[in-house]
Amino acid sequence: MASNRIDQAFERCRAENRRALIAYLTAGDPSPDRTVELVLALERGGADILELGAPFSDPIADGPVIQRASDRALRAGTTMQRIFELVAEIRRQSEIPIVFFSYLNPIMRYGYAEFAKRVAESGGDGALVTDLNIEAAGDYLAEMRARDLSTVFLGSQTTSDERLKAVAAESSGFLYLVAAAGVTGARTTVADTALPLVERARRATDLPLALGFGLSTRAHMEAIAPQVDGAIVGSAFMRVVEDNQDSPELAQKLEALAGELSAGLRVE
Repeated sequence: MASNRIDQAFERCRAENRRALIAYLTAGDPSPDRTVELVLALERGGADILELGAPFSDPIADGPVIQRASDRALRAGTTMQRIFELVAEIRRQSEIPIVFFSYLNPIMRYGYAEFAKRVAESGGDGALVTDLNIEAAGDYLAEMRARDLSTVFLGSQTTSDERLKAVAAESSGFLYLVAAAGVTGARTTVADTALPLVERARRATDLPLALGFGLSTRAHMEAIAPQVDGAIVGSAFMRVVEDNQDSPELAQKLEALAGELSAGLRVE
């Protein structure tokens, strides 16, 4: 039996002949008061796992859509402390697996031990730190593992086979595979390098493999579903937030997009 919510989500998806939809949302955008509502809307639409982004002033791996989302969230007063409070609020209404998505700086300022403690206490299930490499992750890993929290790392098309194995060995929950070089942001097609990367990662690990960066449409979901265990979508959701931030229909529109994407992840 799966031991945590992330494992359980992938097991449930396998049993239902579909792949997991992993939805990214920047915490606090357009305001912290709306985050819980938007998370619940994504779950109703079909999101299986949530990546909850901690807004950061210098999000170097993110494209303009998520950069602007971080800026709006910071201007709205979103802090790591507020994010922990939001996760606790979500947990009172939902069991969706929650992965904290952050750059290293906010976590280091909080302190690895305190960060891991608060993730666990709030009801989070793990974290993904975009700019932390495995060689420098010893203290972080120790604190997270002590609290049975998942540690998600990234592999890309430029990652060697040997390093894919090393990265996967330090990962738990799932391995995040970067579909295209560059920053996050919706693209018109799935990069040619994406599926060969999945094939290489499949030889390196038994972990669930989730593909992200540039995925935004149902056609993208259908194209990758036979090869992956999960699809990660961020900028497409955050563009909906940006375009509808003052609209009472924002949650409804996010739910609809999640439903459309989730429908493309069914497999025979």
